[in-house]
Amino acid sequence: MRPLARAFYARPVLVVARDVIGCILVHDTAEGRVAGQVVEAEAYGQEDPGSHAFRGRTPRTAPMFERPGHAYVYFTYGMHFCFNIVCEREGVAGAVLIRAVEPLEGIELMRARRGPVADRDLARGPARLTQAFGIARAENRSDLTRAPLHLAPGERLPVQDVVETPRIGLGRSQDGRRWRFAVRDNRWVSGPRRLQDSSTD
Repeated sequence: MRPLARAFYARPVLVVARDVIGCILVHDTAEGRVAGQVVEAEAYGQEDPGSHAFRGRTPRTAPMFERPGHAYVYFTYGMHFCFNIVCEREGVAGAVLIRAVEPLEGIELMRARRGPVADRDLARGPARLTQAFGIARAENRSDLTRAPLHLAPGERLPVQDVVETPRIGLGRSQDGRRWRFAVRDNRWVSGPRRLQDSSTD
């Protein structure tokens, strides 16, 4: 569970969003360790109308402009947290939203945090993920190159096993961007399990 180096994050956001698929998300907490393989992620860039950073730097979006390899955790709809990894170079906003993981370790702890839900729903979707992993406002700006919250190298999936689709919930603001990456036919992915790739839909 060795943390990924900062150089992994200091790259274009689309490259990181693709390469994070298959990596292992780890969070060591007072209650125990939880870990899972990333199976779905979305990229958000500075010139992207769907990004929080599109209208510039604010107190909320400041982490997106800071040093790569840190967490950007935000509160949404007055009830959920979402976990992002900061990419690009310092001064250029870029973040990857981790949308879903396949649980690997600490599953009983995830169940305790999530309540009476099917195992498939433990960390399938960004709000469920943060609840299962104990990620909240305190983890904003966490350095992901060291414990307790970090990503570790995982399985590098073949190109044909990772699909690219439009991001979820953004509608027309995407301008044709296919910036969502997910493992094909993976039961832990949020939304439809069967995903078509960019050449067929």
